[in-house]
Amino acid sequence: LQVVESGGGFVQPGGSLRLSCAASGFSFEYYTVAWFRQAPGKPREGVSCISGTGDYTAYDDSVKGRFTISRDNAKNTVYLQMNSLKPEDTAIYYCNLVWGSDDYWGQGTQVTVSS
Repeated sequence: LQVVESGGGFVQPGGSLRLSCAASGFSFEYYTVAWFRQAPGKPREGVSCISGTGDYTAYDDSVKGRFTISRDNAKNTVYLQMNSLKPEDTAIYYCNLVWGSDDYWGQGTQVTVSS
């Protein structure tokens, strides 16, 4: 069982990035997937989540209208499209898969927004 995030990087304010969360060894379509982030010195916070079928999505108020979560179950991958990035979006972004008592995390990918 493996969860791997990718797509992070350095971007200027107003720029965009697309994060990917690829899972292997899972019955992926059963898992709700969430993105969390943790900035230095701050607790980890939820950013967005998507149901197994993709029918339900939710966003933290701080990213509504700027971030879009989606999934491709055929590719066992969830995406987080991040537009209009702000310096306060700088953090390590983590992917979390949950199904019942199963709870898996990736290693995180760094996103830095700075001029």
